[in-house]
Amino acid sequence: MTKIVSTNEFVIKFANVNGSGSASANQMFAKGIFRSGVPVSPKNIFPSNIQGLPTWFEVRISEKGYLGRTEGVDIAVAMNPQSYNEDLREINSGGYLIYDSSWKRDFERTDINIIEIPLTKLCVEEFSNPKTRLLFKNIVYVGALSYLLGMDKEIYETLIAEQFKGKEKLIAPNIKALNIGYDYASENLKGSCEIKVNKSEKTKGMILTSGNDASGLGCVYGGATVCAWYPITPSTSLAEAFTDYSEKLRIEEETNKNKYAIIQAEDELAAIGMAIGANWNGARAFTATSGPGISLMSEFLGLAYFAEVPLVVFDIQRGGPSTGMPTRTQQSDVLSCAYASHGDTKHVLLIPSNPKECFEFAAEAFDLADRIQTPIIILSDLDLGMNDWSCPEFEWDDSKTYDRGKVLHAKDLEEIENFGRYLDVDGDGIPYRTYPGAHSEKGAYFTRGTSHDEYARYTEDGVVNARNLSRLLKKYQTASDMVPGPIFNQETNSSPLGVIYFGSTEASMQEALDKLHEEGIVLDAMRIRAFPFNLEVWEFIEDHDLLFIVEQNRDGQMRTLVMAEGGIIPDKLVSILCFDGQPITADFISNKMSSHITGSPSKSASGGK
Repeated sequence: MTKIVSTNEFVIKFANVNGSGSASANQMFAKGIFRSGVPVSPKNIFPSNIQGLPTWFEVRISEKGYLGRTEGVDIAVAMNPQSYNEDLREINSGGYLIYDSSWKRDFERTDINIIEIPLTKLCVEEFSNPKTRLLFKNIVYVGALSYLLGMDKEIYETLIAEQFKGKEKLIAPNIKALNIGYDYASENLKGSCEIKVNKSEKTKGMILTSGNDASGLGCVYGGATVCAWYPITPSTSLAEAFTDYSEKLRIEEETNKNKYAIIQAEDELAAIGMAIGANWNGARAFTATSGPGISLMSEFLGLAYFAEVPLVVFDIQRGGPSTGMPTRTQQSDVLSCAYASHGDTKHVLLIPSNPKECFEFAAEAFDLADRIQTPIIILSDLDLGMNDWSCPEFEWDDSKTYDRGKVLHAKDLEEIENFGRYLDVDGDGIPYRTYPGAHSEKGAYFTRGTSHDEYARYTEDGVVNARNLSRLLKKYQTASDMVPGPIFNQETNSSPLGVIYFGSTEASMQEALDKLHEEGIVLDAMRIRAFPFNLEVWEFIEDHDLLFIVEQNRDGQMRTLVMAEGGIIPDKLVSILCFDGQPITADFISNKMSSHITGSPSKSASGGK
């Protein structure tokens, strides 16, 4: 039988039962490969229940650095009889199926290699506690894989010691389970797998972390001291990361007192209201949510926009609409965030594509919120936020100082006869503000969501209100020069064809471009990183005859935004849409674009469109 032969380039997928303790073992497996110097991209595909339903953990190993999800798997570790049929279908011809042969069974496919390991039997023989048997079974298959893939077992012994630091009594039995799997494979499975992991140095200067963890750390470095949040998948881990980092980095050394406040509010409305209040009072505060939370928070977003209160909001997008698919990924909040709330509102969006940018944009968002005096919404998604990614190490300039924007203090107010909170003094649409208590007699104003004049006084004068709205639009236009610019991939203007993409889609985009290049199709590529779009975005669009826009939603929301903001004719923009809840693949992108360019039918049958 044919066997897939590969080194440092393959996909392995673990099929488990949710709540069986498999996630930590599978994550350990991925970390072990990363420690071997090979880039990995693990994806936890889990249901929205606590226990019992099927769950998968897919790991792409790529020395070339391709970190996007791919179609088909090379090794399936099938630990859940419920999903055997589905797991079998996904294995590439010549691939490998590893299953618990304590209960032997026949499999219909004859073009794959079956590797039998009696995991339950091995655990029953060595461990007496039924509960621990279930947990150790996961470590046993990690041990077996370390032999089958030709890895250094000591890497996993080190990871076990690190994972159970402070719980030393758990280290020995876990290492025992690891050795049980390794020894069984070495004695019974020699030559059964031709997929290997060789040590490399491709992860030098890289770390393995999630977007949410990186964002939480970025908030600390960006000067945030207040987090008001309400739990919702997939943003909860961001607030938890901020809590963990604050406990380490935001403690007053002399008094040992906390220099931060974290409030788990009663609902999303309370959370964003608290964050707005803290920002108004001079703190740097944020909230984190997902699409349903954005819907609930939209009225408060309008208040912060119109009253011009700095605010940072993280939207970790998931499958919608309504409750939708809480544990699946999409990019379907683009329009709801860009124009959140009623009336004429436009919000600043930052769109990171990897954990390093999550860290950087999180920190930068607080400066932007203060400088522009408006909500800054960071658009991430479940795939980027909750999954670990191989990415460059974070960098920070310790000499950096925070930019609080146009803030007047007591000395400044002494020189002003009549402070106007909403006066456009500098012609950029951004007024000057004060903190509460800045001066004993000057600088006070009424913060309101009702129409107001330049001095924050209530008015129903239509001319005055129109003047204020026009100034807000000017401020939005000023913001286009302050937000991160786009990133260009391949030589600009090398082709009349271009592709626009954003966010976590980047993981599959470079691979898709390489595949198209092999077919003789060359496209210029631009990754949008922020809204409002700056001049470079419009120049790229103008310089190309036809543009594909790749996004993970049904309605082509980024395409709609580009058309609405720039008056671009629809025929110039072709949507490549994936909205099945799984991260988009390079094959899906390249097949869709190739078929459009050549006029041939698309070879991709998945992806939702």
